[in-house]
Amino acid sequence: MIGDPRLITRIALFSALVYVLSWATSVLPNVNLLFFVIFVAGFLWGTVPGLLVGLIGVGLWTTLNPYGPAAWPIMLAQVSGAAVCGIVGAFFARTGWMRQGRVLRSAELVIAAAICTYAYYLPVSAVDAWLFQPFWPRFYTGLVWSLVSLGSNVIIFPLLFGVVRYLYDREGSQPWRNKQQS
Repeated sequence: MIGDPRLITRIALFSALVYVLSWATSVLPNVNLLFFVIFVAGFLWGTVPGLLVGLIGVGLWTTLNPYGPAAWPIMLAQVSGAAVCGIVGAFFARTGWMRQGRVLRSAELVIAAAICTYAYYLPVSAVDAWLFQPFWPRFYTGLVWSLVSLGSNVIIFPLLFGVVRYLYDREGSQPWRNKQQS
């Protein structure tokens, strides 16, 4: 249940974690842990909490980052693209992939990393290219830069899987986990 104070606290903490980790990795262009944190929130607590973590965490980051706030259309693309990571996490939680072998599980985490990365960068690159023109050269350049993020996410998702496994086992007995929010 989304009204559970413990779940609301977890959503707030993970949103703050997205913001803080974005600060911590701001010196490394397109390398950050926000996709993984949002994915984990969706995986652990369902679609709505995952969406909220993405919306709140990236909303804070895109508004209060050290390089200045993004233009409104880009901000909306960033926030909506990040929120999709929560949906991806909730989807993967329902597929039963936690019970699969290590190699297959790692392969599926790589797929999840790719989906999260491009769910974020495709709309952001399209809106950026639309605003600042010429569209196609700017759009392609944005997608080339997204390869850095893809490469880092392909490493981060499988590498930090142990954290997900620990949290999943720990959260399994919580009341909201048994109700599978959508």
